[in-house]
Amino acid sequence: MKDILNAIQSPDSVSADFAALPLPESGRAVVLRREDTEMFSGLASRDKDPRKSLHLEQVPVPELGPGEALVAVMASSVNYNTVWSAIFEPLPTFAFLERYGKLSELTKRHDLPYHVIGSDLAGVVLRTGPGVNAWNPGDEVVAHCLSVELESSDGHNDTMLDPEQRIWGFETNFGGLAEIALVKSNQLMPKPKHLSWEEAAAPGLVNSTAYRQLVSRNGAGMKQGDNVLIWGASGGLGSYATQFALAGGANPVCVVSSPEKAEICRAMGAEAVIDRNAEGYRFW
Repeated sequence: MKDILNAIQSPDSVSADFAALPLPESGRAVVLRREDTEMFSGLASRDKDPRKSLHLEQVPVPELGPGEALVAVMASSVNYNTVWSAIFEPLPTFAFLERYGKLSELTKRHDLPYHVIGSDLAGVVLRTGPGVNAWNPGDEVVAHCLSVELESSDGHNDTMLDPEQRIWGFETNFGGLAEIALVKSNQLMPKPKHLSWEEAAAPGLVNSTAYRQLVSRNGAGMKQGDNVLIWGASGGLGSYATQFALAGGANPVCVVSSPEKAEICRAMGAEAVIDRNAEGYRFW
């Protein structure tokens, strides 16, 4: 991994240098273990501690398949699905991996006794599989979390409607909380040059979700003057939704749970803010 990091940090590295780098047989990753899925049985959700279920381990670098890429991860992030995975709610993610593993010989790779989680990354392409033409070793990329097979026409106009649509790193293995991650090449986008690795890794899942919900043609089609109710408006997803509403000329109505979070929304430019924990507030 040190040689890979040196190549990434060198301003003189070109694509051929990355293609010539030998891939390590294994790398570090944050994993869940199938044997631990009942460790929190009987506990309330708030009492389940992800620090007890998450493990930093050395795991094999996954086999590369058609239409896929191996990416050296420079930064990743934690999302709600990372927390759900770590506390095995609403059900252990190993059920997702088992179901995915039955789809084909290639997807059997995902059904393992450990699950590498994480649904965001910023990093550098190391290898691409057969049929990948848009990306090359050495490309600086970010990855969005939508993994689709696109073998059904149902998903051609809206990939979220693909019958085999999954969230990478949650319903698939080999996620972003690893030194080397496996993605479908159609998950990749160019890394914005003006962002650091950490800044580039943070927005993928939450920003894409908020954009789809409010702005895209498959979402709400938000217009100027619309009132947009945003629950949890100071969090990852909600803060992007608030910014999209403001940028699009809509009126965000921000629901939060503390005065501190209310101030975050006001600092973004929101005027209508509801603190649901304020005295006397009632939800329907």
